[in-house]
Amino acid sequence: MIEDQRAVFEALHHTHEPVALATVIRTQGSMPRHAGSKMLIHGDGSIVGTIGGGAMESLVIQEALAALKDGQTRLKTYTLNNLEDGDPGICGGTADIFIEPLNFAPTLLVIGGGHCGKALAELGKWLGYRTYLSDDRPEFCHSELVPGLAGYLVCKPSEITQHLTITSQTYIACVTRGLPVDLALIPSLLQTSAAYIGVIGSRRRWALTVKALQENHGLTDAELDRIHAPIGLELEAETPQEIALSIMAEIVMIQRGGTGQSMKWMEAVAKETFS
Repeated sequence: MIEDQRAVFEALHHTHEPVALATVIRTQGSMPRHAGSKMLIHGDGSIVGTIGGGAMESLVIQEALAALKDGQTRLKTYTLNNLEDGDPGICGGTADIFIEPLNFAPTLLVIGGGHCGKALAELGKWLGYRTYLSDDRPEFCHSELVPGLAGYLVCKPSEITQHLTITSQTYIACVTRGLPVDLALIPSLLQTSAAYIGVIGSRRRWALTVKALQENHGLTDAELDRIHAPIGLELEAETPQEIALSIMAEIVMIQRGGTGQSMKWMEAVAKETFS
């Protein structure tokens, strides 16, 4: 067990990718491993260390992969009594296993590699988001444009979901170049569990987009209400960098559950409430 633990901690020290750590925190009865045993699970399902092998370990790996998608910890109890009852083993004991995602960062998907998209991808990366840039034009989507991103997706707008798994921890900013791109893009994005979908453009452009999506794709008001359009918080932003700041401010607000209100205004309200 000591060698396994050493291997896990060594892997943790060197990895910079999102991984999940499974730790046996309590056992009762006969179990292959005991409290303190650890296993590291990578995004491809490969592991370092073991918590006992067999069917139970396979179930833990699946839970760990799910944790890497949603960023949530899990405490699972496994009973190794009776295979016929669906238990993952026959050792006769039970184990409580804590599963936690590590090095986990929410994903920012920037669609559109123009001036605003470039500025937004740079800011998202700086803020610690696992940032992807996508465009159907190769010259607007490559590592020399914005170095060091998690990925560069050169594909048609309607095919983005085939190239990136979008989860409830994915924030999507569509800084696209016009209505035809949005019409091809939005229906597929609404089929995902993305935490945020924002679309750049004026109120008139969005009104035209809504009308076309309803008439040509049958999208409902409830579905379209998921879209943040026009995108971002009202900052009177003009430059690509200011627009990027406006967008990321809204994304952080959504992620953290903020209100977007001025802190000074909130302080004044608090004083009035408690005076």
